[in-house]
Amino acid sequence: MGWRQIAAIALCCALNALDGFDVLSISFASPGIAAEWGIDRKALGIVLSMEIFGMAVGSVMLGQLADRIGRMYTALISLIIMLVGMIATPHSTDVGMLAGLRLFTGLGIGGMLAATNALTAEYANAKWRNAAIALMAAGYPLGAVVGGSIAREMLVSGGWRDVFYLGAGLAIILLPLVPWLLPEPVGALMQRRPANALQQVNRTLRIFGHEQVDHLPPAESQIKGSVTQLFTKGLLPITILLTVAYFMHILTFYFIVKWIPKVVVDMGFPASAAAGVLVWTNVGGLIGAVLFSLSSLRLPLRPALVGAMLLSSIMVAVFGQSPADLKVLSIAAGVAAFFTNGVIVGFYALIAQSFPTALRGSGTGFVIGIGRAGAAAGPIIAGFLFEAKLGLPMVAIAMALGSLTAAVTLIVMPKRDAHGH
Repeated sequence: MGWRQIAAIALCCALNALDGFDVLSISFASPGIAAEWGIDRKALGIVLSMEIFGMAVGSVMLGQLADRIGRMYTALISLIIMLVGMIATPHSTDVGMLAGLRLFTGLGIGGMLAATNALTAEYANAKWRNAAIALMAAGYPLGAVVGGSIAREMLVSGGWRDVFYLGAGLAIILLPLVPWLLPEPVGALMQRRPANALQQVNRTLRIFGHEQVDHLPPAESQIKGSVTQLFTKGLLPITILLTVAYFMHILTFYFIVKWIPKVVVDMGFPASAAAGVLVWTNVGGLIGAVLFSLSSLRLPLRPALVGAMLLSSIMVAVFGQSPADLKVLSIAAGVAAFFTNGVIVGFYALIAQSFPTALRGSGTGFVIGIGRAGAAAGPIIAGFLFEAKLGLPMVAIAMALGSLTAAVTLIVMPKRDAHGH
């Protein structure tokens, strides 16, 4: 693990941090949007979910692209899509246009996560792989905390549109770093075997400070990156059960991160205070992500995930019983996010180790993509439950069942890896 490998993983973490901020930018902006345009909770729930639908499509489509044309090029394409979407969103003139632009932005966000998960898994050595993936995933709440803190100040002095301009500016800063610091991983090149594979392998080895080679060994596998390969006999149960578990847990997670600002505003607090509660939510998520990544060096991954899911379900339900007190709300939301986000970073490590290198982008993209479609359902379901006059306590209990279902699903998943061992 030379310094250039560490720098590459750090950039993957930064790209995931931008993902985290871009996803939650609409949550920070939602109180201002609702006030300016006068939209109800049901319509707002749909808007809050639109980029998640885009993320689902982007994860599956661009995840396959990562296995076919390369991880770095897919990350670059995804970042450009995110940049365009964040620049255009403040110019929305109605709810339909806003929803469409969030859908478009989500394509890039979904593709970026599939690419960075595969890149991190292939840059890290065997000892640090799970921890590196979990730390990369910790970038998501880190982006929400840092970007959200800045956004909170913007909401005090400016309008909701400034939040999206901030995301665009961060994307512009990261854009030139992608081709500079993210060479195509050796493992991916060995599987894909492009025409100039030897030259590209040696370029990556040289950048990372390793000895170059005169020739490449025979290909170990003829598997080509394709979603259909995920449903072959050895991978079918793993693909389905991983997807179901991620789907159900992410439903619970996105209820928390998407609805907190509106819930706090509806309790009578200003939008800037609501953004502050969301920042503390992501502080809890960041701490959970880091601690889970460190625990992965010593604890077996799957039992740790199941335990965190059960605690996640309990704490989301507890959050729903909180009184209208900013300090209590911030603590309850932070503890709930500690467990919900810890589970998510563990999922990324589990997904990466469950698929062979040739299918890592496709497998990551499919599981996260379909799971993110379930995430889109979280804010929408909660919106309809609120509209049906169910109070926050009952809605939170209902949404907490997602994590509980995910824990059961992971328990029954076959105890074998992608190679059938």
